[in-house]
Amino acid sequence: MISGKTTLIAHLGYPTEAFKAPMIYNPWFDKKGVDAVVVPMGVKPEDYAASLAAIFRFSNIRGALVTMPHKVTTVGLVDEVTPTAKIAGACNAILLRPDGTLLGDQFDGAGFVRGVERKGRLFKGERVMVSGTGGVGSAIAASIAAAGAAELALFDTNDASAKALGERLVAHYPQLKVSTGSKDPAGYGIVVNATPLGMKDDDPLPYDVARISPDAFVGEVVMKSEFTPLLRAAKDKGCAVQVGTDMLFEMIPAYLEFFGFGTATPEELRAVAQLKY
Repeated sequence: MISGKTTLIAHLGYPTEAFKAPMIYNPWFDKKGVDAVVVPMGVKPEDYAASLAAIFRFSNIRGALVTMPHKVTTVGLVDEVTPTAKIAGACNAILLRPDGTLLGDQFDGAGFVRGVERKGRLFKGERVMVSGTGGVGSAIAASIAAAGAAELALFDTNDASAKALGERLVAHYPQLKVSTGSKDPAGYGIVVNATPLGMKDDDPLPYDVARISPDAFVGEVVMKSEFTPLLRAAKDKGCAVQVGTDMLFEMIPAYLEFFGFGTATPEELRAVAQLKY
């Protein structure tokens, strides 16, 4: 039940139809007796800067979840970013601090990596390909580097974005071999789709699945459907896969701590979640 005392967490992005976080956070808040609510707020890119400033003037707001297409833009709109967000070049969480300043952090990458490794596939010494170097892809690449990958191939339709991310990664992880410019997944042990491809029914596949090894692990960030066309095709080849919402369940405990709501395990969150596709 929302009351006049309810603390708000804005969920900012556009479009909002594919948002899954409210169906995880809000049942958990309800079960734990936490008087807080995650509210989806659709904000178009051209309105984002003005909207963000206005939203954080609300007296009952604690913070915001940030999703596509605003993660990169957010870095320049908050007062401070954490080192993780700085390497990623993107924020997916904003905290309103007691002094009125905004702190930006990034949990996408940690959630994705924890999900894959919980399934028994480790990144240490692995060759990994990531397609999409926007906010979520940059964060995932940063966490993959931190997890000890030996080689990271980055692809984006905006090649300058991929190259800039590669330079940031090598500056922090000089032992990491980084390449850009190709999205051929052949020879890579872990293959990641961090693009929006799969959100629309007529989207092309982000990879040529025929070039993915049956031994590869394929991870997805798109959450519109549980098994996207990419994941269905990968499973048909015998690949192990990770669905988009697994990343959410792994990162939400870190979000809860960031916002000061305690913590939870992925299992506790799954037990109360009311996900719909």
